[in-house]
Amino acid sequence: MHSWHSHTEIQKYINANLNTDLHSLLLKKSPFPEVSMQEIVQQIKGKQVSQKKFPFLLKDGIIFPPQLSLEQSSSEKTALYKSELLKGKKFIDLTSGFGIDAYYLSKNFNEITLVEQNPELLEIVEHNWTVLEKKARFINQKLEDFLTQNEETFDVIYLDPARRDNNKNKVFLLEDLSPNILEIQGKLLSISNQVVIKLSPLIDLKYLVSVLPGIFRIDIIALKNDVKEVVVFLSKENSGEITCNCVNLESEESVFTFKFGEEENAKATYDEPENLIYIPNNSILKAGVFNLISERFGLKKLHPNTHIYTSHEKINDFPGRILEVEVIDAKQIKKKSQFNIISKNYPLKPEEIKKKYGLKDGGENYLIFTQSKKGKIIIKSV
Repeated sequence: MHSWHSHTEIQKYINANLNTDLHSLLLKKSPFPEVSMQEIVQQIKGKQVSQKKFPFLLKDGIIFPPQLSLEQSSSEKTALYKSELLKGKKFIDLTSGFGIDAYYLSKNFNEITLVEQNPELLEIVEHNWTVLEKKARFINQKLEDFLTQNEETFDVIYLDPARRDNNKNKVFLLEDLSPNILEIQGKLLSISNQVVIKLSPLIDLKYLVSVLPGIFRIDIIALKNDVKEVVVFLSKENSGEITCNCVNLESEESVFTFKFGEEENAKATYDEPENLIYIPNNSILKAGVFNLISERFGLKKLHPNTHIYTSHEKINDFPGRILEVEVIDAKQIKKKSQFNIISKNYPLKPEEIKKKYGLKDGGENYLIFTQSKKGKIIIKSV
């Protein structure tokens, strides 16, 4: 590992430039002959990302990898959530990357193994874990080679497959990921009681269930209403029943749990907007349990294709946004008014609505352009 990372003057320079424009900094000559400006900027970028994404790494001695590894890492918040679900004696991360998931997920295990094919990245992780006083066995090897040679069993296997092809395009189907999950799922389940796989938030749940027979749990994890990942749990001892959890971290909302397949038998009821409307959080919208929400909470849907619900009495434990509203006419919209604009099952996008009605974005009030069974409507928060 490069000795310059611990150089006091270089660290002072990095910390002094955390708010400097990095493009302009790259045009300058490095003030330190032993280190390039590109290397310095890489460390500045790492600290900038860490401030929001993984603040536990903001301490002296931590080294940051190139930007792609930072982007592909889980956030501290999603990793912490997953860590509460797993425990045992032996944990292995077969695609450790920058090691954020492994750092948290392995906290309830005695023996930790990290496999990573990129030697430079693994060296950085090993250095950082020494700084953080956390122990593990580090293996620089391709996952497929490790599985071929391995004779151990583990309580939990974790992997986060690469979601880009050779041309750097994003891919989503399991057979297109690296590694190909469909090819190795049998091997994984032969050496572990539980396999946990982090997947793209865009993956289709029905497709997942059709190609991974070992699934017993699916968690859709959103952070501040932005769906970050879909996590599947596999076991060779599963009963065939799949529990799904819709989670919105950093919100007051409770986890919405259902059994896969419940939506097919659920029946929604419909009505025009009453004085309260409900907009499910994005983890629930991703799950597609639109009729089940109506049935479970006793709410009425506005339209089969409008995933907005209504009631007269307030349902307090609803996992999403609740607004007091009134239906208005387009003529009541004043130009230059400020609103948060929502468009659902409506021909115009928010930007087009703002332009058409001369509205400003933001503020505390909402204008919702949508459809009920009777046709297009505009709903205003009160």
